[in-house]
Amino acid sequence: MNIDVNYRNKRRYSTARYPLHQGKFWTWLIWVLSKCALLGKKYKVEKINMEGLQPPYMMLSNHMHFIDFELAAMGTWPHPVSNVVNIDGYVIKGFLLEWIGAICTRKFTNDLPLIKSIHQVLQRGDVLGMYPEARYSPCGTLAFLPDSLGKLVKLNKVPVVAVVHRGNHLYAPFWNFRNKRKVPFHTTLKQILTPEQIKAMSVDEINETLRRELAYDDYRYQKDNNILITEKYRAEGLHKVLYQCPHCKTESQMGSAGSELFCAACGKRWNWREDGYLEALDGETEFDHIPDWFAWERQQVKEQIERGEYSFSDEVEVYSLPRTFRYIPLGKAKLTHDAENGFILEGTYRGEKYYIQRMPLQINSLHVEYDFGFLDKADCFDISTENDSFYCVPTYKDCITKLAFATEEIYLRHLAKK
Repeated sequence: MNIDVNYRNKRRYSTARYPLHQGKFWTWLIWVLSKCALLGKKYKVEKINMEGLQPPYMMLSNHMHFIDFELAAMGTWPHPVSNVVNIDGYVIKGFLLEWIGAICTRKFTNDLPLIKSIHQVLQRGDVLGMYPEARYSPCGTLAFLPDSLGKLVKLNKVPVVAVVHRGNHLYAPFWNFRNKRKVPFHTTLKQILTPEQIKAMSVDEINETLRRELAYDDYRYQKDNNILITEKYRAEGLHKVLYQCPHCKTESQMGSAGSELFCAACGKRWNWREDGYLEALDGETEFDHIPDWFAWERQQVKEQIERGEYSFSDEVEVYSLPRTFRYIPLGKAKLTHDAENGFILEGTYRGEKYYIQRMPLQINSLHVEYDFGFLDKADCFDISTENDSFYCVPTYKDCITKLAFATEEIYLRHLAKK
């Protein structure tokens, strides 16, 4: 049983608040600000099968950078959009997000108020904006989508529009957000399901359609369009997601500098070429396509779990977010993760113990952050309950990508057993 942190009568932020309707002024201002943010950038917003489509509808978008919102605003204008936003987006500016009709949630929790809020937005005739990957893509490909997404579509029975952004990850990869690159953007808005189709389809068929229509690969987009990324720092930070050496199999000893990726354990080096291909400087090039290396790492984690060899334990620095004013430092706590018990976080705050557990079927994925600005640019991961969020900074180097893989694979393993 969980023992919540005792904040001494401080109220937690309620995600059950009724989402406001976005007024015409705010819709216009968002469009203007988005247009200004895109000045000087080469972009194309294309609409497919959208003729005559009016709200309400669900807009499901892939997620690679904040610029996703700006490009989506170009495609949905002049209709108001209520976007689902994680609580960390509300820090300091929560009142503003409430005014523009955003819906607050805590990632990877059983958020019943969220389902009600989505239904309310659609019932009043607005556009519901949702980023179902629930995090920025770590390597420019589609992340884990839960089966509950198809159930949500089936429940609301409104048209579904898939928004697929291309080039946004290349522009500012999740693992190096601050150094931008010159890359053209191509965004498509495509109506993929009508109410009649939804009614006739099973939840599994809907999920299959969603995964197919939302699939993307930004590195394939680069190669297919002959895009050259000439910035000298283009590989810096890549070791955060490509954390395991495919040559010697050592984990968390990878590094990066300039346009090169290297393993500190065996010394092997790769050059990330301007055309998007990886090339070993000596010997075999195990993977020339970054998503292939990323997928190989996931498979290594899956096999560890299947052999019963996976577990994680660390003393982490914890910052909680019960409200939207600031992150509260809780000090150090013990965190464990394994295939049977999921996540367990044990610590004390002001002399009182807290105990947070998320069983494998309670958390289908993990929210990770690289160089998180709110926590002094530390790499961290977030474990949320229905009324609190715990941002954990590990002591181990470059471990959070593997933790994310393990969370998803453990969830899928338990789901299959169930």
